[in-house]
Amino acid sequence: MARSFPDLVLGIETSCDETAASVAKRMDSAMGLAPKLLSNVVSSQLEVHKKYGGVVPEIASRKHLEAIIPVINEAIQTAGVGPGDLSGIAVTSRPGLVGALVVGVSTAKALALAWNLPLVGVNHVLGHVYAGFVDSAPKFPFMALVVSGGHTVLIHMLSHTQYQVVGRTRDDAAGEAFDKVARLLGLGYPGGPAVDALAKRGDPNAVKFPRAHLEPESLDFSFSGLKTAVMVFMEKAKRQGRTVPVEDLAASFQEAVCDILVEKTLKAAELYNTRRVLVAGGVSANSRLREMLTDSSQRLGVEVIIPPISLCTDNAAMIAIRGLYLFEEGVRDDLYLNASADSPVS
Repeated sequence: MARSFPDLVLGIETSCDETAASVAKRMDSAMGLAPKLLSNVVSSQLEVHKKYGGVVPEIASRKHLEAIIPVINEAIQTAGVGPGDLSGIAVTSRPGLVGALVVGVSTAKALALAWNLPLVGVNHVLGHVYAGFVDSAPKFPFMALVVSGGHTVLIHMLSHTQYQVVGRTRDDAAGEAFDKVARLLGLGYPGGPAVDALAKRGDPNAVKFPRAHLEPESLDFSFSGLKTAVMVFMEKAKRQGRTVPVEDLAASFQEAVCDILVEKTLKAAELYNTRRVLVAGGVSANSRLREMLTDSSQRLGVEVIIPPISLCTDNAAMIAIRGLYLFEEGVRDDLYLNASADSPVS
């Protein structure tokens, strides 16, 4: 019989091109539940999709089918437990590539039925927030910036089940802009790490690219115009016969993105009267963003929480941990749980 509050949760993540599984354990402390990570296994498809310049959904789904059972088995074995020791399963059910999500959700439902375990679906965007909860328990309220290839969202977190989206991108996500500009610069895929590495050798003030502030009180983001500005600048320089070092272009573009991300995030924290900020998602691995957030937070007296690099990109640790807290709050799903490609933060 499953426990009322599962304390050993298997997390499964297949929203894009990483097949991942993790086991997290409930650890009670004076501050409340502080999850402990027992395993975190990720099988990346990066090399498969690199030649296409981005993720091919059909290929991603097929690769998930090949990898998911071995990855789950490895996660359980690495944790030093067996299926009979588990007390719950959490799985990413939304949003993402629907074919990829179906593989994870179907597997999770089959295992929940076979092992007689409670099941809960996790929103991938909120899951990223819980990468900041590994071996810790950040205090509520806080402002969360989830910034990745598919999402750029500001979420005012009041509790595990109470939160409000206060800002979002109106067009390209920040990570998407990094990928598109990387292609313009001939850097290949994935673009974020390539731009970050190149920018270290460039002058961030070489080109004054625009910052989209939008309306005076808006906490929304817009990066499409910035991407276009890079393209227009490069075309104009080529027509004029000028050569602009690619390192300077990368550094100037990156500076514009990070300026807006930091400015809007700290503005949101101020507007919602919180002195705590958590930043997660693939772009949170960017070295310049981390540097700017740390410098600004120290100057303004704001606590900034950023997960370790290994937990910034897609992983199942964040899903297992989010699952632990949802189970504690009494949230459950049945075997009719479906995958959803496009879903609000919920």
